[in-house]
Amino acid sequence: MASEDPADLPGTRTLARGLAVVRAVADGATDLRALVERTGLGRSTAHRLAQLLVREGYLRTGRDGYALGPTLIELGFQALHGNPLPVVARPVLEELSEQLQDTVHLAVRDGSTVLYLDKLPGSRGAEMRSRIGHRMPLTRTGVGMALLLDSPHEWEPLYEAETPVEPGVARGGDIDAFTARMREYVDTQVAMDTEDNEPGIRCVAAPVRDAAGALVGAISVSATRPYMPAARMRGLVKVVGRSARGISAALGHRTP
Repeated sequence: MASEDPADLPGTRTLARGLAVVRAVADGATDLRALVERTGLGRSTAHRLAQLLVREGYLRTGRDGYALGPTLIELGFQALHGNPLPVVARPVLEELSEQLQDTVHLAVRDGSTVLYLDKLPGSRGAEMRSRIGHRMPLTRTGVGMALLLDSPHEWEPLYEAETPVEPGVARGGDIDAFTARMREYVDTQVAMDTEDNEPGIRCVAAPVRDAAGALVGAISVSATRPYMPAARMRGLVKVVGRSARGISAALGHRTP
């Protein structure tokens, strides 16, 4: 007997529309007109769904219009603490932050993006645009490249998809240079963001593995260029790698 398509189940379409409304608000839609434009829903449908979501706490309304509601905050914290990685990693991140005074991140891969699970801001230099729950490209961030160390078959397609296209320049830029960098990072098990994603921001990142050896996350130490010259980045390779291995060991990973 053929399995039932979830899209055919009663209420699935309504659920999908409600989720689309939540996502639209998360992406910056603050009024009914923006919800209609972002979701493609009719005005009355979008209004009814938004009212229901407000009543259930998934959205809230205020002076600035729609915003994400307290129910999502509650569920987000439950989801975060249901994952052992942030809990296990936190003491190590705090130690790194105190020792180095730089911004420290914990991230995981979510599809074709990096998802930040934790961030401890540094005590010097400019504030970075990363934040908990924020997504960034895999091939243009230190944590993203660290998360790709076991996936060489994805390097080229992801790089080409994520690199901006400039007039007169082939899509993806210098893929050979990128893959050469990645091979070096595989050897050291540490990746470096040399202002690939954000001008003036550099970082050193390393992967975190679970008991089975699977790559389940990555950590990074980031700072502005004056506090992160090339020599210091090289010096942090052992520090960040050791911290990542410590988190991995707490998750049950044993280095061969």
